[in-house]
Amino acid sequence: MSPTFGKCFDPTGTTYGVPTFPWKFAPDGYATRRQLRARGLRPGGQSVAAQVMRRSRRRKAGVLVAYLYRVDQAKPVRPMTPGRAAALAKAMRARRTCPQCRTDAGYCIPTSLGMCVTCAYPQEQHAA
Repeated sequence: MSPTFGKCFDPTGTTYGVPTFPWKFAPDGYATRRQLRARGLRPGGQSVAAQVMRRSRRRKAGVLVAYLYRVDQAKPVRPMTPGRAAALAKAMRARRTCPQCRTDAGYCIPTSLGMCVTCAYPQEQHAA
């Protein structure tokens, strides 16, 4: 067993407080939030049941952790209501509207610019 595998293998949860498994070695019956969502489920208020870990050079702590939830305790995703759909459409419309020229850009305005590309770089638009 490699040293990394041994550090991430704690099925009883004595070291980290929850059962811990190496990346891609979680037992059946557990899923991440994304995996639950792909199945049409949500955690439904349950606490984290386990976690998977792996080494990461990008993370400051040196490990990447994904929390797992029990599939048998998961609940179905709530259906989209007309009010939620209207609120989502309004929020997306606000993200597409340029605050400078007040037009719908047809894409989400980059937060780095704060306005549509046409308003951010007007001299390049006239040159083309």
